Amino acid sequence: MAPQELPVIQPGMPAPLDPVEIEELSAEIGQLAKERNAVILAHNYEVPEVQDAADYVGDSLGLSRQAAATEAELVVFCGVHFMAETASILSPGKTILIPDLDAGCSLADSIDADQLREWKAKHPGAVVVMYVNTSAEVKAETDYCCTSSNAVEVVNHIWNEHGEETEILFGPDMWLGAFVAEATGLKDDPAKRDRFHIWDGECHVHAGIRPSDIEKTRAEHPNAEFLIHPECGCATQAMEYVSSGDIDPEGVHMLSTSGMIEHVKANPEGEYIVATENGMLYPMAQAAPEAKLIEANRMAFCKYMKMITLPKLRDSLLDTKFEVKVDGDLAARARVPIERMVSIG
Repeated sequence: MAPQELPVIQPGMPAPLDPVEIEELSAEIGQLAKERNAVILAHNYEVPEVQDAADYVGDSLGLSRQAAATEAELVVFCGVHFMAETASILSPGKTILIPDLDAGCSLADSIDADQLREWKAKHPGAVVVMYVNTSAEVKAETDYCCTSSNAVEVVNHIWNEHGEETEILFGPDMWLGAFVAEATGLKDDPAKRDRFHIWDGECHVHAGIRPSDIEKTRAEHPNAEFLIHPECGCATQAMEYVSSGDIDPEGVHMLSTSGMIEHVKANPEGEYIVATENGMLYPMAQAAPEAKLIEANRMAFCKYMKMITLPKLRDSLLDTKFEVKVDGDLAARARVPIERMVSIG
């Protein structure tokens, strides 16, 4: 296997459905959702047929907002467990289901509440910023949440509001943390850099998209723009390429998943190398059918996202399983950093 390929697809993955099965299951799911007054949410990384069956497709926070806004009493979240938890935090009066309880997240699992409390004890008075890709227990120990699209803005807000001497604990994604450090100019400010601490966690899929993938795909597609998720292991290297002038900054964009869709919509006939989980190419192709989309790493698939299938979605609706409910006191504490994040933008 070539060194740039990341073998994340594991044995035991369900076999693809044939078109007739997809059509029949989709019709059954639509009828069940109508009968049960349910709304179906699907993350951008889900398999295409699950995205097609959903009422809304988007990123984790956007979908949680949809869950809060809907009048439906039943919400089926086709994503990973922390996303369903976030929907429960923001919608305490609704029933939140996930079709497979084993749909976890390597990034969310890279820090737990005990580890965060221990880290905080070593840095008393520090402000904690945690990526929204974390458990409810971790959010409850956090001061501010952030997304990949507003992490820089959240960190700058803290320094503007609390003073540049404020110590920040940022986690759990070390690549997003490195991106924030670069974007906020910390390499040129040693004193501030020493007050910005990054947890050593990562998404196994994004971390596997390496600088060598950029070099290879750049050589094969010299006119393509790079759309890079800040969680990627190649993000920091790409920023260094831009700084050195080796890559035209006009052709490199650090974007969240929703930002990628908006970018291709603005130039729907462009050519793009997409550095994120490869399920993202489907909603991008739906948004801009004429765009040429190229995987930065063809093996960048999240096995957890692919656990959600149409049969599991159908069964979830049919049997009202599996419910994800965050305890009221915990949800109230976890809601605070999310609301702070939303108030910043």
